[in-house]
Amino acid sequence: MEYKEIEEDVKKQLSEFRFTHSLGVAKKAVELAKIYGVDEEIAKKVGIAHDVAKEMTDEEMLEYVKENNIPIDEIEKVKISLLHGKIGADIAGKKYGFTKDMQDAIIWHTTGRENMSMLEKIIYVSDKTEENRKGNRFNVEKSRKMSKENIDETLIFLMDELIAYNIDKNAIIHPKTIEARNYLLLNR
Repeated sequence: MEYKEIEEDVKKQLSEFRFTHSLGVAKKAVELAKIYGVDEEIAKKVGIAHDVAKEMTDEEMLEYVKENNIPIDEIEKVKISLLHGKIGADIAGKKYGFTKDMQDAIIWHTTGRENMSMLEKIIYVSDKTEENRKGNRFNVEKSRKMSKENIDETLIFLMDELIAYNIDKNAIIHPKTIEARNYLLLNR
């Protein structure tokens, strides 16, 4: 499916606020794709579609994973909003014809994982650093600058910020984020 068709469909699924964020992620993904040697059109498509399921209700998400046989873990049963990555990837595969690599970038933009592909890294970082993001959770200015220089160091920085934020909020931290961070540190 062509980018414009995906963009139009995503726009119908999301609020203006969330759609503006998705446009920003698509733009940032293209910028990072140029730097890190990833197909820009693929990065743009994944960027626009990454949050297609973000505004589903908890009930809708739980129903979707049940109906589509998507496995969920104990953390996702409690922090249901994390499921938007898995659901978005499923929708993008079925509706937009996304490849497994493109779907994986949507799945892992929420938590990260060990041994992320460059596309996965680009979407994770783009989601946190796109131009419309405010600095309430992350030091966005620093991470934007870092993202153009070293994507792995940017990932570590963003994960550190996310972990610290969740500790401050006494919130659950998905183990995939810890595993992703440790993997990056071990492979510096």
